[in-house]
Amino acid sequence: MTIERRDFLKTTGQAIGAGAAVLALGGRVLGANDRVRVAVCGVRGRGNNHIEGYEKLPNVEIAALCDVDESVLNQRLGEIEKAGFQRPQGYSDVRKLLEDKSIDAISVATPNHWHSLIGIWTVQAGKDLYVEKPMSHNTFEGKQLVAAVTKYNRICQHGSQSRSNPGMIEGIKHLSDGTIGDVYMARAICFKWRPSIGHAPEEPVPAGVNYDLWTGPAPMKPFTKNRFHYNWHWIWDTGNGEVGNQAIHEIDVARWGLGVDFPTYVAATGNHFMFDDDQQTPNWLNATFYFDEPTGKRKMMEVAVRPWITNHEAEIGTGAYNSKGVPAAGLATPAPKPAPAAPKTPAAASLGPKDNVTNTIGNVFYGSNGYLGMDGYDTYKTWVGDDVQPGPNGHGDGDHWANFIDCIRSRNNEDLHAPIEEGHKSVTLVHLANASYRLGRSLKFDPKTEQVIGDDEANVMLRGAYRAPYVVPEKI
Repeated sequence: MTIERRDFLKTTGQAIGAGAAVLALGGRVLGANDRVRVAVCGVRGRGNNHIEGYEKLPNVEIAALCDVDESVLNQRLGEIEKAGFQRPQGYSDVRKLLEDKSIDAISVATPNHWHSLIGIWTVQAGKDLYVEKPMSHNTFEGKQLVAAVTKYNRICQHGSQSRSNPGMIEGIKHLSDGTIGDVYMARAICFKWRPSIGHAPEEPVPAGVNYDLWTGPAPMKPFTKNRFHYNWHWIWDTGNGEVGNQAIHEIDVARWGLGVDFPTYVAATGNHFMFDDDQQTPNWLNATFYFDEPTGKRKMMEVAVRPWITNHEAEIGTGAYNSKGVPAAGLATPAPKPAPAAPKTPAAASLGPKDNVTNTIGNVFYGSNGYLGMDGYDTYKTWVGDDVQPGPNGHGDGDHWANFIDCIRSRNNEDLHAPIEEGHKSVTLVHLANASYRLGRSLKFDPKTEQVIGDDEANVMLRGAYRAPYVVPEKI
């Protein structure tokens, strides 16, 4: 039975009452002091962070978990129970989960190729949605998810958690207030150590894994470990490469700080350097975007993704920001080493756990009176004037999940820090960069139609294809 045939409750969740902010949701009435029942879908990696985030919030219950890997699902259910919470319901099929009318919201942390379809099914079922970045695997389904959230009037938070950090919010305000003058360009920087994934042979599907459900909308391929846990990021059928993994955070902040929406032009180049392995996506990518404003002004964004030995920029990655930032590659985690199939290099051989090798992840904004750097998490610094003197700086961490829950209660989409419309605009840059790289040419983009101008091949690539019955609907 496909999802289209299921009798999902489709409520609009209209807020009623002046003080208590009650809403009809899944057949029950939720008051301001009632417990919000959340289900987390995809719980191995990032989904475990979702669990930890909701566990800390008052009057929030993790009512269900969903994962196609039985061993991962049972592990997380046991961990929640051991921590003193009520054991959630366990599901392997998200369609069964969505039939549970007592669930108020779904928090999605599956592989990328499932994000939009589960999101659409979720809002059709009358539930609110938190969806991890990137919210889509291609531009078509991203547009469809935005339309569905609007039609069913649901609360939907995109997993761009930097937007909930007061340090980032304050830094962005300095950009709009003119602290560094007229801001004309941003660099989204993602220099992150990544070892080779090697070659993985075809093998039987592990016991307890529903591989059909895991594959979902993607083409069915023989099982290998490099098409499964985490390494799916580097396979085109399921992931979007590093630009859609870590760099999407920096792209979103760069677009936020520039105050722009969709681009009009993109040119991307790159390669998969150093390693002979199963990775399909580039590990080195440079992309340039133009944003043409109604005033006639043009703004520019540069995206830089690098996988190995590199420099720092604007002191990002040096520890100068005094922030927890992104963990050091050679300090907080075991040193990255090439897989056996990768070439041996002097740098890789000498890299040890005591070496001061760090990721350089963040943003640099350039203005007519200076520049502003952000460390990729919650801290910013400025340098202003012709003599480039240190200017305002700040730091502050926030809670993206708490903002989502607050908006579920208030029913006020305007209070969301990362509404799905903004997520779609930023993720579209990811898809355009990858399409430009794969086609080997620059692309002109029409922000009104969300189509590449005069390039049918690019538009087909941005449209995607689906394996029945896991099909993103043409009409919402």
